[in-house]
Amino acid sequence: MSDPILELLESAKNACDELPEKLFIFPLTENVIFPDVMMPIVVSPGPMLEQVKRAQTHSDYLGFLWGKGDDPTRMRPADLARVGCVGRVIRMARMPDGSYTMIVHCVKRMKIISFLKSDRLIAEVEYLSDVLVESEELTAYWRNIQQSLNKFLDMESTAVPRELLSGMIQIDRPSKLADMCAAHFDIPNEKRQEILETLDVRKRLETVYEFLVRELELAALGQKIHDQIRERIEQSQKEFFLREQLRAIRKELGEEKDEIALAVQNYREKIVSSGMSQEAAERAEEEIKRLAVLTPESSETNIIRTYLDWLCDLPWNKATEDVLDLKYAERVLEQDHFGLDDIKQRILEFLAVRKLKPDHQGQIICFLGPPGVGKTSLARSINRALKRKFYGFSLGGVKDEAEIRGHRRTYVGAMPGKILQGIKRVGVRNPVFVLDEIDKLGSDWRGDPSSAMLEVLDPSQNTAFNDHYLDVSFDLSDVMFIATANDASTIPRPLLDRMEIIELSGYIDEEKFQIARRHIVPKEIAEHGMKKEDMQFTPNGLKRVIRSYTREAGVRELERMIAKVCRKNARHIAAGEPPVAKITPENVSEFLGSPIYTDEVISRGLQPGVAVGLAWTQFGGEILFIETTRMPGVGQLKLTGQLGEVMTESVQIAFSFIRANMPLLKVTEEMFAKCDFHVHFPAGAIPKDGPSAGITITTSILSLLLEQPIPERLAMTGEITLTGNVLPVGGIKEKVIAAKRAGARTLVMCSKNRRDVDELAPYIQEGLTFFFVDHYREVYKFVFVQRCKIDLGNLPKNVLHTVKGTAKNAPLQQGDDEEEAEKGAKKNAKNAESTAKTQAVEQKAEDSSDQKTSHEET
Repeated sequence: MSDPILELLESAKNACDELPEKLFIFPLTENVIFPDVMMPIVVSPGPMLEQVKRAQTHSDYLGFLWGKGDDPTRMRPADLARVGCVGRVIRMARMPDGSYTMIVHCVKRMKIISFLKSDRLIAEVEYLSDVLVESEELTAYWRNIQQSLNKFLDMESTAVPRELLSGMIQIDRPSKLADMCAAHFDIPNEKRQEILETLDVRKRLETVYEFLVRELELAALGQKIHDQIRERIEQSQKEFFLREQLRAIRKELGEEKDEIALAVQNYREKIVSSGMSQEAAERAEEEIKRLAVLTPESSETNIIRTYLDWLCDLPWNKATEDVLDLKYAERVLEQDHFGLDDIKQRILEFLAVRKLKPDHQGQIICFLGPPGVGKTSLARSINRALKRKFYGFSLGGVKDEAEIRGHRRTYVGAMPGKILQGIKRVGVRNPVFVLDEIDKLGSDWRGDPSSAMLEVLDPSQNTAFNDHYLDVSFDLSDVMFIATANDASTIPRPLLDRMEIIELSGYIDEEKFQIARRHIVPKEIAEHGMKKEDMQFTPNGLKRVIRSYTREAGVRELERMIAKVCRKNARHIAAGEPPVAKITPENVSEFLGSPIYTDEVISRGLQPGVAVGLAWTQFGGEILFIETTRMPGVGQLKLTGQLGEVMTESVQIAFSFIRANMPLLKVTEEMFAKCDFHVHFPAGAIPKDGPSAGITITTSILSLLLEQPIPERLAMTGEITLTGNVLPVGGIKEKVIAAKRAGARTLVMCSKNRRDVDELAPYIQEGLTFFFVDHYREVYKFVFVQRCKIDLGNLPKNVLHTVKGTAKNAPLQQGDDEEEAEKGAKKNAKNAESTAKTQAVEQKAEDSSDQKTSHEET
């Protein structure tokens, strides 16, 4: 019986002698066809089927061109390639869905000369012949392709059928071999079209061979991966059979021990000894029953055992006993920290309540202050005073709620949140738990961790904290949570409401001196492998480091500078050279280089239009220069310095107040005429906002208009209204410390901030004069009329002048010896007595001047 395919091929060959010069073109979108290839093509009912039928009325030949597109019925000549293949339709077969399958034998390459009818895709064509030049290189490519096909045959799985590969190896014409490889291997259509258009047989073989080499490498890699996976599967099956055989052997010998049964018995014993709650015990029993019916090889077994391990290992009833000795706690706080008297008293009060009522559920403490002021170390001191276990982690950058409340067990690699992880690690249910950087919590599509913290930090809810992983309640009421933050404004309000804020301000130079002398210097000397005799800082040398090389609210930069000095001295000792025994003001620069900061920044002479304000940032207080200038213009106002909306409004309010009160402020309309004003806030790369620069901006503008410079060492802070009232502002302590650090001597602020000044330690107020005002006209008289000339013997009622030191908590000024400290204390006590007498005289003067002031205002 004859093969019909062979008959079709034979009849096609006989008909190849005469090819038509004009062809109906059939667009192809899915494949590129090559000569000597027979392939089926599906023709859907529609324009393309009509095109085929119309072509068969003239000839059995069609031109096939590949084009880029999805719908061949919409293709135009511009969408098609210029080189294709002419093919003869051998047979048409109707399909059940109404479409036709035509068997096409591709005969020869052809090239479009021109399209005669673009709407029907009829073209005049010319036929292309291969360019075959016999050479050794051509023979080498031919043989290499045959060898590559043999390698494909050796592989277990190939993309091309083995029968087709065997037939391709037997091809005796290099051009046909290249076409068959390009037609049957998975080559991109763009590359196939390029091969079809290549008439030079050697180049065509080269392109095909490059692709085959790459395919061989990928196939070899796939075969390697396949072998590895099969090997692992075989190994696991082998282990399973060996275990079963071992179990059977042990059973025959009477030595069988069921691993699951032992685990179940062990977990039941742990549940009893752990003292877990009834809810947790019931949940554990449910999981044990599930474990009992599983095999050791099951993946679910490990998940259940991990869950039971967490339940049993949590300290349900383990706790340390608090040491509530207030004297011992006070001693610990004094040893670890200098100053911070208000903070220490608040901590002792907290411990006292704990002692009188151990089950008291007080508020969560949150230490708020700039970096480096000792927030985390205070928490460690509380822990040392209570002798509890300590655990802490940073919340900075945490954006996933699961970090707090854990992942549900349906997820791969699920585990409890950081809260229960920490409690398990310390092994007790009542540790001191520090939540560092709570103001830097974030949120994204994974949830809002600050919302999860609400349950943790609420004493009325954390008695039944529910972690998503455990899914049972755990009592957190005995945990002493202490949070730290730099900026309260970024903490969500509901979370802030659950904490008691204890603010830590920055340190002044005297406090830094004591902290460095008592804590930092001894620690750094020891950490750098030296002894106290090898190196010591003189008091003046240490003050030089503080004033000339640091300018910060905390002491971290100071610690780095002291460490730098210690490192250089350690190098001398390690090299066998004599160290510098004493660090004095004269030799500090040998270790730290030229001074970074100059003393008394605002003591320099200021030109008209420049005023000094005080600002508060999350890193502590800062001084803020405000500069105003004018130039010819049309009355416009320009602001620079990265200002926020509130500060921009403050500038506009200041201008409006001055324009509305020109007679009072001795300003004329001519000063504003034909001028543009420019207000600039230096450090332009730093964003600035807030209303507290109001009176400073007004003073800067008036200084320019009156052509009077601001007196030296004068700084101010306060919000101004359109009517000239001066409103109180916050951050007074930080601002006063920054002013003193920068060399200010006189500070102007709202009278309602007097209470904040009175709460400052006497040694912070030392050397400063405070001028309290309620309306800007008082600022105007003080700055531009009186020129800040204050008679210390007859102080105005709104001026508070501090004395030089007090007896209590005054830091050492010139030396470390106790005798000098005792002399300073006696002197300070005498000054304090003098201050009390002065205040009595001031009070009497205030009473008599109130009536006079009221009459003047009327």
